[in-house]
Amino acid sequence: MFHENLKNLRKEKGLSQEALADRIHVVRQTVSKWEKGASVPDAELLIRLAEALDTTVTELLGEPVEASSEKNAVSRQLEQLNAVLAERNRRSRRIWRIVATILIALSVLWVVSLILAQVFMFHAQEDVTMMEESAGVSYVG
Repeated sequence: MFHENLKNLRKEKGLSQEALADRIHVVRQTVSKWEKGASVPDAELLIRLAEALDTTVTELLGEPVEASSEKNAVSRQLEQLNAVLAERNRRSRRIWRIVATILIALSVLWVVSLILAQVFMFHAQEDVTMMEESAGVSYVG
C-alpha cells in the first residue's frame, strides 16, 4: 500500500522521483526502491515525505480507517505525533538558520573592524609622518 500511495501522490503533485528526493534530501534511487516496495523509509523520512507531498503519514501509509474507536484513537495519536515531530523539524531548521545568520553577521562585523583598524592605523601613521616633517625631524633608517 505505501509504495502505491507514494507513487500516486508523487505523480499527483507533478514531481519526478528526483525532485521528491531533492526535497527530502535522499538520492533518487531511494525513492525508486520505496515505490517498488523494495524498502521503506524510517519514521523521520516518512514525516518528511508526508510534508513534501502535503499529506499526512496516515494517508501516505494508506491504512484504511475503520469504524473501530480504538483504531480511530490510534490514528488520531499518530496524526498528533506527526504534527509534533513536523513542528520540531521546522523549529530546529529555524534555529539553525538563525544561528548561521548570527555567525555570518559576526564574521562580517569582525572583517569590517579589521579593515577599519587598518585604515585608522594608516591615517595615524600619516599624521605622525606629517608632524615629524613639520617639526623638521627626520629619521634615517
